[in-house]
Amino acid sequence: MAGDTPDSKAPQPEPEPQATPTGDAPSDHTPRDNLHPAIEPGDGHKKAGVFALALGAVGVVFGDIGTSPLYAMREALAHSRSGGSADLAVLGVVSLVFWALILVVTLKYVVFLMQADNKGEGGTLALTALAQRAVGKPSAVIFFLGVCGAALFYGDGIITPAVSVLSAVEGLRDAPGLNGRLDPWVLPIAAGILIGLFMIQSRGTASVAKWFGPITAVWFLTLAGLGLFHIFDDISILRALSPHYGVLFLIDNGFLGFVILGSVFLAVTGAEALYADMGHFGKAPIRAGWLVFVLPCLTLNYLGQGALVLAHRDARENPFFAMIPEVAYWPVLILATVATVIASQAVITGAFSLTQQAVQLGLLPRITIRRTSETQAGQIFVPSVNSLLLVGVLILLVFFQTSSALAAAYGIAVTGAMFVDTLLAWFIVRRMWKWSWPLSLLVLVPLAGLDLVFLSSNALKIPQGAWMPIVLGAALVVIMWTWTRGSRILSEKSRKDSLPLNDLIAMLQTRPPHRAPGTAIFLTSDPTVAPVALMHNLKHNKVLHEKNVILTVQTADRPRVPESQRVEIEVISPDFKRVTVHYGFMESPNIPRALSICRKMGLKFDIMSTSFFLGRRSVVPSAQHGMPLWQDKLYIFLMRNAANPTDFFHIPPGRVVEMGTQVSV
Repeated sequence: MAGDTPDSKAPQPEPEPQATPTGDAPSDHTPRDNLHPAIEPGDGHKKAGVFALALGAVGVVFGDIGTSPLYAMREALAHSRSGGSADLAVLGVVSLVFWALILVVTLKYVVFLMQADNKGEGGTLALTALAQRAVGKPSAVIFFLGVCGAALFYGDGIITPAVSVLSAVEGLRDAPGLNGRLDPWVLPIAAGILIGLFMIQSRGTASVAKWFGPITAVWFLTLAGLGLFHIFDDISILRALSPHYGVLFLIDNGFLGFVILGSVFLAVTGAEALYADMGHFGKAPIRAGWLVFVLPCLTLNYLGQGALVLAHRDARENPFFAMIPEVAYWPVLILATVATVIASQAVITGAFSLTQQAVQLGLLPRITIRRTSETQAGQIFVPSVNSLLLVGVLILLVFFQTSSALAAAYGIAVTGAMFVDTLLAWFIVRRMWKWSWPLSLLVLVPLAGLDLVFLSSNALKIPQGAWMPIVLGAALVVIMWTWTRGSRILSEKSRKDSLPLNDLIAMLQTRPPHRAPGTAIFLTSDPTVAPVALMHNLKHNKVLHEKNVILTVQTADRPRVPESQRVEIEVISPDFKRVTVHYGFMESPNIPRALSICRKMGLKFDIMSTSFFLGRRSVVPSAQHGMPLWQDKLYIFLMRNAANPTDFFHIPPGRVVEMGTQVSV
């Protein structure tokens, strides 16, 4: 062993109580993208009307893509000034935006990927779990893709609130009658709004979430109204609906046209939310909301912005705010700010859900997760993630200063996540859907090619700020990789040093120890070997309880497990029973609630005379075996900062006994 320091020897929770996926190792899964807390999980979409669910989806699913008109056209037109004729520049940009909405959002997500669902749920996690199931064995490639998709979402989660809110508040610079007097206050106002948004997260959003859908619907109607009003500034803008002008624009601009595609992609950021939130609303409401309402509203607005620029060239500086009549400027500015806050809220709560699922699947150490609602299962608050997001957003505001500068960093994370979705879909269409090679290539190669074009174009922004989400994503990949690898090494060492449970029971029958009244519950990730806490109890206390339960929490590769399948009880001997508690990757484990099910199934015990035994390990780094020394120290740091398993599993703290040992990684 090397590098033994006081810090490295600090007692840490051993990984035995960590929930692990059923059948597969934790490394074979990754959390899904986005989960809004205001929507009751489950199959509620089967009970509610399509219209009500579509309205709810407008506030949750389409919030991000609905704020893109604030800056997408502005950024694309700003880059197109030096290429081609003025009219072709406008027609080409609008055409590219429209067909990006059709190809990326409508065809890829609404038509194709929404067919790939995991018990009704969508997102990167659903694709990862389905791909793993299709392959039928642990796959390092699928694990790596899933982890990358999850890590990239955090990068998106930091940039989206900053660029959305700041782009709306920047409307103060063009506000009538102010003559730029509020320009110095734009950044502080945006920072104040974001700080307030993050500060109220601990209180939950149940009381205000019911207004998200109606407010966002009014926002989309406003977008459509402004666009329709200005289309008549130059009705020839309707020519932009033809892909002909987009192709001509790219040819005419050459490499500059390729660069502009990175700004055009800003119009479709948020497309992955259509798929990620499918489980909350169902396919039909999301598809109806997109095709019937959101897509027409966005199309009208982009056409209106293009017509305005064709008629008034100076409007290209900020075409969205130039659209607003003076009499309606302040109401629209306020509505835009509220819409960006709602869009930011969806991303923040998505990060909370992503973290919860990553912890459940063993990709991250246990993290304190608080519930903010007694009735809505998705209402959670993760203090550490909330603080990190707030710090990250404020750093972005200070570093980039303007939404135009932030837009340079935006897009690379989203395009990367979309490319991951396409790659994961390959395993599903080939192994699960049994598509032929020609059909698979015919569908996925164009989608992957489109993703690569946008990804390459956004990669050109790396010197301007796109490096930030890449660095953040890479850091998260290293953390997840270290945690899963370290946990696996620790589990293997524990298995080698442990005694098979059946052998221990046979030994105890030949040489019975002193028996203590009551029930002892031992939490472990491997129910076939004797838990460390049980061995220490016998070794040091020389006592065995009258009733002993070996309890394992397993996370399934589906979103939720029905209550009828929650618990499995196996009688090993008159003194020992093996209990396995199953949770879906979108559920939070609650041991006392699971034990109440056990009592109904005939496992009798008195909770007041029951003790929960947890094993704790003091982990020290070792340069001779296992992981590199730097990774050992990172793993130990993660263990030291992991949440207490007593709180994570909702075990009554007064009934917990912890026993520890030392081990190297």
